[in-house]
Amino acid sequence: MKVKTSKKKVSVSKGTRKGKRFSIDEDSFFRHESKRRRKAKDEDAEDDIIESEEEDDEEGTGSDADGREERQEEDEFAAETADEKRLRVAKAYVEKIRGIVSREREDEEESERAEEREGQRDSLVAQILQQEQLEESGRVRRLIASRVQKPETVDEFRVLVKHRQSVTAVALSEDDLKGFSASKDGTIVQWDVDSGKGEKYMWPTEEVLKSHGAKDPQGRAMKHSKHVLGLAVSSDGRYLASGGFDRHVHLWDTRTREHLRAFPGHRGPVSCLTFRQGTSELFSGSFDRTIKIWSAEDRAYITSLFGHQSEVLSIDCLRKERVLTVGRDRSMQLWKVPEESRLVFRAPASSLECCCFINNDEFLSGSDDGSIELWGMLRKKPVYIVKNAHALSATLRQPEQSDVGKIPNGYIENGNHNHEDYNCSTAYSWVSSVTVCRSSDLAASGAANGSVRLWAIGSETKDIRPLFNLPLVGFVNSLAFSKSGQFLVAGVGQEPRLGRWGRLPAARNGVAVQSLKLS
Repeated sequence: MKVKTSKKKVSVSKGTRKGKRFSIDEDSFFRHESKRRRKAKDEDAEDDIIESEEEDDEEGTGSDADGREERQEEDEFAAETADEKRLRVAKAYVEKIRGIVSREREDEEESERAEEREGQRDSLVAQILQQEQLEESGRVRRLIASRVQKPETVDEFRVLVKHRQSVTAVALSEDDLKGFSASKDGTIVQWDVDSGKGEKYMWPTEEVLKSHGAKDPQGRAMKHSKHVLGLAVSSDGRYLASGGFDRHVHLWDTRTREHLRAFPGHRGPVSCLTFRQGTSELFSGSFDRTIKIWSAEDRAYITSLFGHQSEVLSIDCLRKERVLTVGRDRSMQLWKVPEESRLVFRAPASSLECCCFINNDEFLSGSDDGSIELWGMLRKKPVYIVKNAHALSATLRQPEQSDVGKIPNGYIENGNHNHEDYNCSTAYSWVSSVTVCRSSDLAASGAANGSVRLWAIGSETKDIRPLFNLPLVGFVNSLAFSKSGQFLVAGVGQEPRLGRWGRLPAARNGVAVQSLKLS
């Protein structure tokens, strides 16, 4: 908090002041009192001042001292530059890591010399920081997939939060303690991951929405639609963004669950949202074929990205200023925001439905023909394709690596799949959601065929290997892994996220959680 200090200008004018006469009685030279009397008066006045100051100190010692300390801290931080603040935060983080390492090594032998312990601790701190930086940047991949144990029947998905209508989006906070979900009826719920206790976000009135920046509804709509299609939560956990059919991006405060701002600008429904990791920079994709960038901190619009020829369906972003999107134009596009350039990746013969980053150079996508594709920066076509990933079959066989072979168009396709065994003509096998555990080789995909599938992504072999099937009835419209990979959250509904072309009455609308055991 910046404290403004105002300085009064003191001007000394020659001669007498305007509008005020000078009295000779005020001048000590013309006083007729003796020096001894004046000295006694001055001493009495000083005693009165000292006594009053002592009384004031006794009355407000606690509150004034606290206030002065707070003001001193605020003044100290207010004078900081951005570089000094970053340095202070970095030093605090290093001290935190040092404390953790010290607690872990308290049981070591006391005979070690202090200098050696200090050097070992600092080297261990450096290793932890370096490992975290490599994982965040995507240069190192955590090998989690090989450690996932086969789930038992008692460890199936359990419904944690119930919704009246189909859940369209789920999101997890950075610390994996809080979750957020939204449904077609406009309900946005914030819930505790452990207990499942939820609290609803209350939509403001039309008057409040307009005061927060919302424009009048367009078309036949008489009021703003509350149908939500996308959710995103910032890395610091302060902001929640939602978007839907009302063509606005809504910003919420997660601490008070109050509506902060409505960003107009999109000419079509807002279908997907994502925050850039570690920042308050927000990206939104829409049916108007554009991607817009917003600043949640400044409550401001930044710029728009153009390039898709049809509706934007899915979006993802890591720490770099790169955005990954897919649209109904059968393309996946990687936007390099600072360079103002993009890379276009074409799907072989299907429409892409969803996408996500594996790291800065690899991506995963799901298609409406039931395929899952692995992409790389250096090729415009998929590096590896899993056909019939969510096929409707009585006996689902695992694709064998012996069936893998090259085909003329340059990418690798797994298995020789017969139409007698698989039926992917129905839309229930569309891959509607994919997700990757951050900086790891563990991925998951969802459809409406009755199961969520776990996959292992090979870093050296550049392939996708099936792990386990997790039974779950309904349209899996959204998926989210915890950062540790110990649980998976799914947004499920009786209807798909976009439209009402299918319905599964046996499904339960809500948020389902699957615990994963790591060896």
